[in-house]
Amino acid sequence: MVAEETAGGVIIDVTDKRDGDGASLAAALLPVEIPYRSESGLHPEYATADAAGADIKAAEHARLEPGERVMISTGLYFGIPPGYEAQVRPRSGIAWRHGVTVLNAPGTIDADYRGELRVILINHGTEAFEIARGDRIAQLIIAPVTHARFALREHLPESERGTGGFGSTGI
Repeated sequence: MVAEETAGGVIIDVTDKRDGDGASLAAALLPVEIPYRSESGLHPEYATADAAGADIKAAEHARLEPGERVMISTGLYFGIPPGYEAQVRPRSGIAWRHGVTVLNAPGTIDADYRGELRVILINHGTEAFEIARGDRIAQLIIAPVTHARFALREHLPESERGTGGFGSTGI
């Protein structure tokens, strides 16, 4: 892990990616600032060099009963660069093994949001699920954002599909 101090906090490069020759790809990484007030030891981490999502950890203990939803504190704050968003996605392991997932998946963190990242989890399983401080509860994807220019028209262009939806192309 590489940390670069800035005036408002620290930029954490949690990967040590390498190209085929073993050279570092760190220059290709997008810096995302995390202020010092973020909980120590709970910073996002990539589990492997090629992981798309960085694991997000719980900053508190919680118990989710079947059918219950809860908002979990992470203690994290981000300075996401303009033109990007952070997507909060479920972790497949706890979804498969316990039926626990991110309720509003993917959750979007806008570049101009400066509040704490909190993750909404729901237990679709049949048993209670315990979360301890430091448990990996979600994953974070940083992605570019494309803004649209919406244009009002009298009619839409024709298409092969037309207005067919909800299974109209088959199962």
